Amino acid sequence: MENNFSTYNMSAEDLTTIKEAKASMEDIGMLMKGLNHLGEGIESGIKLIPQKQQAWLQKNVNNILITLVKSNLATMEKGKAFKNPSPIVYKTLVTASGALSGALGAATGIGTALFVSELALSTKFIMRSIMDIARSEGEDLYDIETQLSCLQVFSLGGNSTDDDGLETTYYTSKIALDNALKGAASYISKNGIHGLNKLLLHSTNPLIKLISTVTSRFTIQVSEKFIAQAVPLIGAAGGGSINYLFINHFQKIAKAHFTIRRLERKYGVELVKTKYMEISN
Repeated sequence: MENNFSTYNMSAEDLTTIKEAKASMEDIGMLMKGLNHLGEGIESGIKLIPQKQQAWLQKNVNNILITLVKSNLATMEKGKAFKNPSPIVYKTLVTASGALSGALGAATGIGTALFVSELALSTKFIMRSIMDIARSEGEDLYDIETQLSCLQVFSLGGNSTDDDGLETTYYTSKIALDNALKGAASYISKNGIHGLNKLLLHSTNPLIKLISTVTSRFTIQVSEKFIAQAVPLIGAAGGGSINYLFINHFQKIAKAHFTIRRLERKYGVELVKTKYMEISN
């Protein structure tokens, strides 16, 4: 339960924690900076992805996220224990899965098919790592909202300016996501988590809407990964490096996100949000 301690002063240690979380959350192009060290022109290459291929990427990302949600909810329903290996284990697994995909190249026929399979596997490991980080910050993995907050991580990160000149920060982008999250959590609580295929069948239900919102943002990051792996000289070593950067990016975002949620439970949302917004980038 959230404590409304908005009138209390925040400790110096927690203020430093928020500052560090904001630095991680709003590092512009954090993933892209790393990818561009591996291959030139990756950022500009993303703009050249044909519309048909962009739609193909988004469709596959959406299917992968739906499968992850179904798997996690099924685990919750059966009361199975969520595994708890260290973040290093997940980094190793994701790096290894990227090596094979990188060896063939994402742009080749076989490489394109393999890219989807490898993306599904690496995304599963990244999700498990996100869940592990959530648990380390005091979250209950058997809580529907926590599960959906883990999914939310795939659409967070970065600080940009939209077409209307409005700044988009963690909190401004989080508002829409939180509304979708609460709607999905309420829907699942009301309808139960049994009959998952039926639960995810209709595009009008709040859970599918949340997944679609996350998909549209996560696909941008996946496009960066796809273009990087399409560079011929990347190879197996580069493919592993790309995946290392990929999971490292989302682990940092997850750590920042669930650290902020922990402090919101301690001090109340408004005080944490106010302190966050007061910190200069």
